[in-house]
Amino acid sequence: MSKKSPSRQANAWARLSLAMGLSLGLAGPVMADPPNIPTTPNSNTSPPAATLAQAFEQAWAQQAAAQAAPQWRNAAQGRQQAAQQWLADAPALDLSAKTDRLNRNGGSRDYEAGLSLPLWLPGERARSQALAGAELNALESQLAAERLRLAGSLRQAWWAWQLSKQDQRIAQARHAAAAQLAQDVAKRLQAGDLTRADQHQAQAAEAAAQAELAQAAVQRLQAEQALAALGLSDILANGAAELEAEALTEARPAAMAELAPEHPALLALRDRAALAQRNAELAATQTRANPELRLSSTRERASFAEPYAQSITVGLRLPLGKSAASQSKQATALAEQLEAQAQLSQQSLALQAELRSAEAQLTASGLAAEAAQRRAELLAATRGFYAKSFALGQSDLPTRLRVEQEAFEAQRLSARARLQAAQAVSALRQAQGLLP
Repeated sequence: MSKKSPSRQANAWARLSLAMGLSLGLAGPVMADPPNIPTTPNSNTSPPAATLAQAFEQAWAQQAAAQAAPQWRNAAQGRQQAAQQWLADAPALDLSAKTDRLNRNGGSRDYEAGLSLPLWLPGERARSQALAGAELNALESQLAAERLRLAGSLRQAWWAWQLSKQDQRIAQARHAAAAQLAQDVAKRLQAGDLTRADQHQAQAAEAAAQAELAQAAVQRLQAEQALAALGLSDILANGAAELEAEALTEARPAAMAELAPEHPALLALRDRAALAQRNAELAATQTRANPELRLSSTRERASFAEPYAQSITVGLRLPLGKSAASQSKQATALAEQLEAQAQLSQQSLALQAELRSAEAQLTASGLAAEAAQRRAELLAATRGFYAKSFALGQSDLPTRLRVEQEAFEAQRLSARARLQAAQAVSALRQAQGLLP
């Protein structure tokens, strides 16, 4: 993969800094003479605003994978400990007794106590240990991939929520301005300066702003439900959340040049392929049942007149013939290995494309936010001019309403562009495989 030149890296860093700087002013107005927007008063007893990182940890704690992870680790560690034992399985105790008491009762007695010790097949113990280690690695990498997938879902829902809140604030401001204008028109109608048609136009603009406010409230509710589905109802109840701090502190321009090899999605597939390979290697050695070493002690006599005799028996049990299941197990493991390797190659290409797309989106969103802010400032100044002109009777109401609508729309688009610039940083970190 080709690496970027220093000048291109500097330009990328400059564009990234611009986007991050723009993301700081999300709450600031860009319109002259902004109407008052209702806000929730601060309270010393109110809980602090939650960050995206805190929301992610809370959402992850409620995931099924997170709750089952300790038991999965215990199971993998148990298999790892079992593979380190000297025996292939737990030993078995054999006890037997033989007597003639039920027929002639001549005093014949035969007691035997034995111990069966399952033995490893050649190479089975080492490959079992390698398989147990691969299982533990695959478990951890799979959990990391699950965390990254959750981060992607959370980031999407989080920024949709931020955009919906911003749209609702702009809609509230627009409705307040339209209501104030309708009141002014009504007063001037009574004074004889305007006609009833002008009042109808002002009232229609207020009704349109009210409908837009209702629609914005519905969109915010939908965005909140998406967050609530991730288990973040208490953060929604708090009513406030900070913007993503990672946009300022964690983005690194050097990481844009290439995809990190430790990307969780790639690691999960790589460990899955390694696990399948270890499975196939173990299946190649487990072609028959395990042999057994048998140690036993026998105490016997033929009649009452004879004393007991003691003997020791050492035996070895060797299964003959190959197991039909081992061949099927080996073929299955090889198929899983080939599938994981093919998915790894495809996933690598997809992540490369996603990373390049995120870089381009970050650059474009920074430029778009700058242009939208400039347009909003110009239209806000124009709105102020026409407001004074209309108050002095130098401009008509339709022009005032048109300028009013254009100014608020520019403010909405500017606020969304700044949020989208911060969202682009979040999307880039997601493409890089970084958590909030």
